[in-house]
Amino acid sequence: MKKIGLISDTHNYLDPKIEKYFKDCDEIWHVGDVGTINVIDGLLKIVPTVRGVYGNIDGQDIRGYFPKNLRFKCEDVDVWMTHIGGYPNRYSLDVRDKIKRNPPKLFISGHSHILKVMFDKKLNLLHINPGAAGKHGFHKVKTIVRFTIDKENIKDLEVIELGERV
Repeated sequence: MKKIGLISDTHNYLDPKIEKYFKDCDEIWHVGDVGTINVIDGLLKIVPTVRGVYGNIDGQDIRGYFPKNLRFKCEDVDVWMTHIGGYPNRYSLDVRDKIKRNPPKLFISGHSHILKVMFDKKLNLLHINPGAAGKHGFHKVKTIVRFTIDKENIKDLEVIELGERV
């Protein structure tokens, strides 16, 4: 069983409240638009395992650290993370055909700054976009997500509001 902290679109800002919510996690997953490597260093101080993908605003420091797409197994769950992935019935062109041919059980994307947790009945997968945890963008409230993966089950999903974006 693994407890996961999910974050996206920090845009070079790591809210100090994140430690409180992620300190008991086994892993933190960052879904792109990190900003700088200092954000990753800050997450690594909270937990020793940080996985992620780079986003469209990320420079070479992040692109050298994280791939564009990351597909892996966590427990018995097939996970696919990408920054610009869209959502059920509106997947981005970059992933649309691949996801239809071989859907994961959990598809995670960021980019939109819009928190979404949706089940795709056609592809039998859970889609999560944790919203945005940074100060840049049009979102009004900073959000992160926390959940548990236990064998093949994704459970105990929590949406956490960090406060208004100021």
